[in-house]
Amino acid sequence: MHHGYVFATSLSLLLLAACSTAEWVNTNNPTANYTLDYNACEMDMTKDPKLQQGNRYFVQQATERCMLKKGWMLKETQ
Repeated sequence: MHHGYVFATSLSLLLLAACSTAEWVNTNNPTANYTLDYNACEMDMTKDPKLQQGNRYFVQQATERCMLKKGWMLKETQ
C-alpha cells in the first residue's frame, strides 16, 4: 500500500512539474554558479554507497537536498 502512495505522489508531482516551469535561484550566489554547485552535489551523491544502487530518482532527491543546503531554492516561474 505504501508503494502505491509513493508512486501516486511522484506521478502527481511529475504532472505538476510538466505544467509549470521552475528555476534554481540563490540570493547569495550568482546564477552562473548553479552548474558548478549542482555538479558538485551530484558528484558527492553518486559517491554515497547508499545511493550507488543505480536508482536515479534517489540520487536526484539527494542532489536537490544538497542544493537546498547550499542556499539554492527551486522557484516557480510563469
